[in-house]
Amino acid sequence: MKELSPETLAFIDSHRGDDVRTLALQAKKYPAVDMAEAVVQIAGYQIAEKKVPLWAQTAGIRYPQHLSMEQCSSEVTARYKASLVSGDTLTDLTAGWGVDCSFLARNFRCADYVERQETLCRIAAHNFPLLGLPHVRIHCADAVEYLQSMEPVDCLFLDPARRDSHGGKTVAIAECEPDVCRLEPLLVEKGKTVMIKLSPMLDMASALRDLQYVRRIHVVSVNNECKELIILLRKAPDEEEAAAGELIITCEQVVNNSVHQHFQFTFSEEKSAGCLLAESVGNYLYEPGTALLKAGPYRLLATRYGVEKLHPNSHLYTSSGLVDFPGRRFRVTAVSGFGKKDLKVLLEGVEKANLTVRNFPSSVAELRKKLKLKEGGDTYLFATTLASGEKVLIRGEKV
Repeated sequence: MKELSPETLAFIDSHRGDDVRTLALQAKKYPAVDMAEAVVQIAGYQIAEKKVPLWAQTAGIRYPQHLSMEQCSSEVTARYKASLVSGDTLTDLTAGWGVDCSFLARNFRCADYVERQETLCRIAAHNFPLLGLPHVRIHCADAVEYLQSMEPVDCLFLDPARRDSHGGKTVAIAECEPDVCRLEPLLVEKGKTVMIKLSPMLDMASALRDLQYVRRIHVVSVNNECKELIILLRKAPDEEEAAAGELIITCEQVVNNSVHQHFQFTFSEEKSAGCLLAESVGNYLYEPGTALLKAGPYRLLATRYGVEKLHPNSHLYTSSGLVDFPGRRFRVTAVSGFGKKDLKVLLEGVEKANLTVRNFPSSVAELRKKLKLKEGGDTYLFATTLASGEKVLIRGEKV
């Protein structure tokens, strides 16, 4: 980690809100300033302001190169992960810039940060005391080598690199580094609980097929964007897991960084749940949040919230009265078939709309072209299939 001159630090402090591309072109105007490093710090601060506000509000924090900023967890997801574990000892084997480690470490008496990039280790050694975390010990080491020689801990955390040797993104567990499938027996020996952060694109069935000791899966979305798939491994189930007798799946949907919509289930509960199909579209329409769509408790949603499903494969729900449903809610203003006259009435005065297709033969782009609608506005349209097989277009207003 570079030592920054007083002139460079003062420049960073006074230009935090400026466009970094413009600043990069002005290096000659500020000969006493290390402009290359200043730009990295200013760009990092601007990302952290939105992504990790606690760090951005902490004076003296140093920021890494852009890739590490891009790959790190957001504060809201790091706080959620920290809510799941606690104990005496924690080891983060793939610590990176250290965001997850910093929030997890607050719940443990001792914490070890392990990272093979020396620059990131130096930045972590600088940042953690500023964040009130002097008990975090820094280790510049390879994750697998460290794992093999370490003492057992209460919690092991891994965020495997999801890029291949060519820099392309990967989503399969076995393609990540380190390979947790190969390491699983050793992981559960060294960690009472092993928490693994994986790509939200990963197929959950793949995780269950490839890993033996999965006890819980957490699917986390923020503002309706699926962000993380968190897997907890344990050699022996805890009390709740033993009582359930099977994997527990939790969908955590965070809205505006404060409102949490929580839905927990097991595959047995989903399989045995009743699910009424609607004969027609009611006064309200519901679209499950992205975490729920990822996890798939489609029958249970109908049972627990007293709503009816439009079709077994549509994943849209309806009711006559408004329900506090975990997802987007709409007041239905009109329902139409796809005849020219019906569409003319439904779309009267509508020039642009937010269009969604669920269990429908056309794509959004194809349908938008057919309906001659621009994107945006306050009107929401859902093209879908009802239980009767009828194709309909539902118009609604967000509640």
